[in-house]
Amino acid sequence: MIDKINIDEKFGKFTDHWRPKIVSELNGQEFKLVKIKGEYPWHAHADADEMFFVWKGEIMLEFRSHTVDLKAGEAIVVPKGVEHRPVADNEAEIFLIEPKSLNNNGDTDVDEKYDAPNNVWI
Repeated sequence: MIDKINIDEKFGKFTDHWRPKIVSELNGQEFKLVKIKGEYPWHAHADADEMFFVWKGEIMLEFRSHTVDLKAGEAIVVPKGVEHRPVADNEAEIFLIEPKSLNNNGDTDVDEKYDAPNNVWI
């Protein structure tokens, strides 16, 4: 059976920050939901692009050379190998699209507060 996915309902099922939850996958890509607040450590993904779509709230995606402000309804693709960090002054809800093989923590060791286990479905 093919079921629809209610994104708002899925976001309502968790409160933790910085821990993406998979809601679906398609052609080797995972569709993940994550709530963020504060600053995530600088990191990069050497072998994969990563798409951020802001569902609710506002975020800043910082790069070493500049910052991009994103609000609900806006998205950005971070090319593989580009160091970045998402920042949110207030809680924001983000929809991530990235390869199934992507390590949530990128190429960096992160503090337990930011450790994001892979393969968590909601």
